[in-house]
This record gives sequence, C-alpha cells and structure tokens, in this order.
Amino acid sequence: MFDSIKQWLAERKGTAVGDHDTSNLPTPKTAGDQLLSSSRLIVLDLETTGLNPAKDQVIAIGAVAIESGVIHLDDQFDLILRRPDLDIRETVLIHGIGPEALTQGHETEDALLHLLDWMNGDPVLAYHSAFDQKFLEKALKTQLGYTTGHLWMDVAELMPAFFPDANTKGKSLDHWADYFALEVSERHHAAADALVTAELTLIALNKARKTGVNTLRELTEKLHYQRRLQSMHRY
Repeated sequence: MFDSIKQWLAERKGTAVGDHDTSNLPTPKTAGDQLLSSSRLIVLDLETTGLNPAKDQVIAIGAVAIESGVIHLDDQFDLILRRPDLDIRETVLIHGIGPEALTQGHETEDALLHLLDWMNGDPVLAYHSAFDQKFLEKALKTQLGYTTGHLWMDVAELMPAFFPDANTKGKSLDHWADYFALEVSERHHAAADALVTAELTLIALNKARKTGVNTLRELTEKLHYQRRLQSMHRY
C-alpha cells in the first residue's frame, strides 16, 4: 500500500497544495445487473475520535477489495491520517492511535483522494455502514468539497438477511465472527476490522448465490426487504 501511495503521489507532483481536482475521479456505480460473482466490492472500516459525526473526525481508514468472490490481500487500503491537531485522549485506549501516529500520518487530502481513486466508484460495504458513511462523507466534503454519493450496503443487515436463524447471541461484528469461527487479529484496527467484515461478506454472498441472488440489484433489493422486516419487528 505504501509503495502504491508513493507512486500515486509522484504522479501528482507539481499539483499545488489545496488544488484537489475531484472532477476526474471514477464515477460511482449503481446497482444494476452486475454479477456478484465478478463484481469488485469495497469493504471499509474507519477509526474515529468518537461516535458523533457532527464533532468527531476520521483518523484511520482500512479497506479491502473483494473481486470475483475472492478477498484480494494485495488490493487493500490501510492509512492513518495526519491530524496532529485532534484531541484523541478519550479514544486512544480503544484504537491505539496516539499523537505521534497522527503527526506522522498521511496528509488527509491526499489520502482521501487516493482512497476515492482506489475505490474506483465500486460499491462499499461496512458493518453498521451508516456510521462509516456519515463520517467518510463528512471528511470528503470538508477536505475536498466532494459530495458525490456512492452505493453503500450494511453487512449488519446482510448477515441476518441470509442467516435469519443464526443464534449469534448478539448482533455485533464480534458475535458474527464468533458464530462462523473467524479469527479477528486485532479489534478496533481499521484494516483488521475491514478484513473480518470482508470474510463475513463472502460467507453471505456465497449463501446469496445459493438462494438465487446473483446480481447487485438483487442484493440491494434483498437488503431493502430485510430493512422493512426489521422495521416491522420493532412494532
């Protein structure tokens, strides 16, 4: 990842500081008849200074690509952002990212531009995706003036949609990982959490194909149905 960042930054040499042209970035894809078996999907996780997107900030981004039903470990994104001005005293014990790491991190604008370029407009999945989506969209708008929407899907909805009878004893990422006996190398580390979320996503996609869900459109329709089902159960 660091070599690809260096190469990407080298290609941008001569670009003025603050000159962030977002007009040439890949166009986000919509849910159509793309086969899940051949689509590239981005599984993403963020570390932040807190839980409130109105006042807290993104400090680390981890993501991995799934393509043709395989997690590609050579197609990952794992960066700490350079944000030495942020107060991380309340959350450093959770994510382990201290002031020194934030001082030595990658410039936020360059990192976000590289993320968008690497994502290539592909659909994004995350566990409790609304959290990551709000934080990332805020960072993109604040730092780059970028407001183009991407297709997001929630793995927290994906799992019960295809495994409705699973007795996970809870609804967290850890509960699902334990249920499928997945090894989580390091919790509250963006790249590690993205990887275990990607493993769960693959399990769900394999089950999806067995139940006749083969395209991106069919998957989003299944998730929409799951959302309605959950909403009905609240009453």
